[in-house]
Amino acid sequence: MIRTTDLLDLSQFEHAALFDGCEFPWQALPRIKEFLRCLAKRGHHARLLGAPFVSDDVFVGEGTTIEHGAVVRGPAFIGRNCEVRAGAYVRGGVIAGDGCVLGNSCEFKNCVLFNGAQVPHFSYVGDSILGHNAHLGAGVICSNLKSLKSNVTVVCGDRKMDTGLRKFGAVVGDFADIGCNCVLNPGSIIGRHSVLYPTLNWRGVCPPDSVVKLRQEHQIVARRR
Repeated sequence: MIRTTDLLDLSQFEHAALFDGCEFPWQALPRIKEFLRCLAKRGHHARLLGAPFVSDDVFVGEGTTIEHGAVVRGPAFIGRNCEVRAGAYVRGGVIAGDGCVLGNSCEFKNCVLFNGAQVPHFSYVGDSILGHNAHLGAGVICSNLKSLKSNVTVVCGDRKMDTGLRKFGAVVGDFADIGCNCVLNPGSIIGRHSVLYPTLNWRGVCPPDSVVKLRQEHQIVARRR
């Protein structure tokens, strides 16, 4: 349930070699920057709208649009037919496949987006992996650093795994959908095709094909004038 092949379709990622030998997907995170340097692929074919900033150590594929006010710092690789919207901040160490959306006022750092992953607005994606056609609603935060000074762990049933990483946000499996304003705490794993309802504070492993609902009680009282 938490192995790389349980969560991610590697055929939907041009750079699947990043995951070679990785039993668990988070093992690829420390490799990203060196992997990008070894690619030695530079230059961009993007259509620039207005005046975005794109550093020299960035590759952008054909058909991709980068809007005014976006900042794309390398090393980074952004595939074909993507949208990098106004105010997006790509901090480096980012690999995005084809057809991805890097949305307005979103920040991306040391992360992987498989083909078709969408992060349309107001999100933080740090030290995380988003699977094929995964979707983050507005305001989703992939929290990547524990308040206590210790490594991030993944808790699956009775098993608690030390990832060996101080920074690790989430792995969101293929076709999973995370509702608006959810917080995925460090070490979160979301199974394929699962849905988290809005405003959840999630920790741990969500099985595939699940729906996680948040039940709230509303109290309505008469307004005094």
